[in-house]
Amino acid sequence: MAKRRSQLLEILYSSGPAAAVLKSAAKHRDRGLASELRYPFLAIVGQTEMKMALLLGLINRAVGGVLLVGARGTAKTTAVRGLVDLMPVVERSTCEYGCEPEDVILYGMDGVCKDCALKLGMGDPITTAEPMRLVELPLNARLEDVVGGINERVAMEQNRMMVERGILSQADQNLLYIDEVNLLDPLIIDAILDAAAQSQYTVRRGPMAATYRSRLTLVGSMNPEEGILRPQIQDRFGLRVLVRGVENLDERIEIYRRAAFYKNKPYKFVIDWIAETESAQWEVVEARKRLSKVKFAQGVEREGLRWIQELKIDSHRAEMTLFEAGRALAAADGRLEVTLDDLRIIAPMALRQRQTETAQRFFEAQLKEDQTIQSIITGAPKTAAKKPRAKKRRPSHTPTPTPTHNGVSSVSEDGQETSPKTPEVHDETQSRS
Repeated sequence: MAKRRSQLLEILYSSGPAAAVLKSAAKHRDRGLASELRYPFLAIVGQTEMKMALLLGLINRAVGGVLLVGARGTAKTTAVRGLVDLMPVVERSTCEYGCEPEDVILYGMDGVCKDCALKLGMGDPITTAEPMRLVELPLNARLEDVVGGINERVAMEQNRMMVERGILSQADQNLLYIDEVNLLDPLIIDAILDAAAQSQYTVRRGPMAATYRSRLTLVGSMNPEEGILRPQIQDRFGLRVLVRGVENLDERIEIYRRAAFYKNKPYKFVIDWIAETESAQWEVVEARKRLSKVKFAQGVEREGLRWIQELKIDSHRAEMTLFEAGRALAAADGRLEVTLDDLRIIAPMALRQRQTETAQRFFEAQLKEDQTIQSIITGAPKTAAKKPRAKKRRPSHTPTPTPTHNGVSSVSEDGQETSPKTPEVHDETQSRS
């Protein structure tokens, strides 16, 4: 029995301009899917600081991510997408529970599931080598999409709860790109930044809880014309790059020529850059291997901290980003020692936009208040001042008392001789009358 065509298709096939198009498309197997072809990262003209920051973040995840701040049409998104061709190969777990060889090192065989324990006992690997991927966060993503939530279909059909992985979990050991990060819901960006900083996060839905890995490289971009980023969020990004339009006329002409070539012959353009791309990818892999051996030259760390203190930057993320990016730069250059010149190159990207005048004024006011408190609690106790008593005036010489009629004399306070008062005698006859 032939399958009945829907009523909508019957109408479209029978009449209207869509009829010929649909009938023609039905004869071909082409599903209209476009192949993923990216503009080569190394073909971007200029923008040296942006390309360096992205490469350092790819070499060393401890840099803390990269924030690209610039106007539209300055190759921010193009650079991030082109970075995929330089991404190294990483080991991924083949277990549905995410078991990894590191779990055995930390917890023994009890740290992995039974299937993985059996594979390891037989000498079989529980991971496979795969290249890093680019995970782009949609602007309309919900919090449940990002961190994970309950599978509604399973809840409705099977009457049970099952927590699904979110975009953060899928971005583990990948690059997570957030375009227009300043327009994202604050709750979502806070969750992403916390997960990226801790390399894991926990989702709780009722009685269920699941902890996922989130060892990701974070890159955000924004246009300052569309709104600023909160200082609390901005501080969580390690390197900050100001992406401006190229000013050199020759470079701008070259930008146009390469863009036109790529638009007309994209495959040939990519092939022309494939040798440089493969060489750069190999250098990224070697730099990641070399990173753990990179140390600091004598006095470099103290000098970097002196810069931070003179700039009055309170956040300790400043030195973490400065030092980790310096290690990545030395590793990329094939060296095992970070020099002061490395920090000088990194400092503008790591230390800009970290000073806050409001916080400085607040702490200065608090410092004055604390000094006042300390001066009071450590000073000598002050006793209440007593009013002085009036002193009696004494004569300069001692007067000679004069005898009175009864032989007794007295002297007043001012030195004058006085006589005692005669006691009063009441006349009894008068009182009776």
